[in-house]
Amino acid sequence: MKDRTLLKTGIVGSVIAAICCFTPALVILFAFAGVSAWLAFADYVLFPLLFLFVGITAYALLLRHRHKKAAC
Repeated sequence: MKDRTLLKTGIVGSVIAAICCFTPALVILFAFAGVSAWLAFADYVLFPLLFLFVGITAYALLLRHRHKKAAC
């Protein structure tokens, strides 16, 4: 995977997971879908996903920094 693609994936995933964790967007979406009972376990999935995508972003930034450093 290219560094730029990895960085975009990490940032977009982090933003989506953060929106679902910290705002009622997920509650409203699930209520319209009729599956709001599943929200009891949403934190067990969303927080690890948030940490995963933040980790992907940090890894992509590290790779990008190494490539720029090697080019100099």
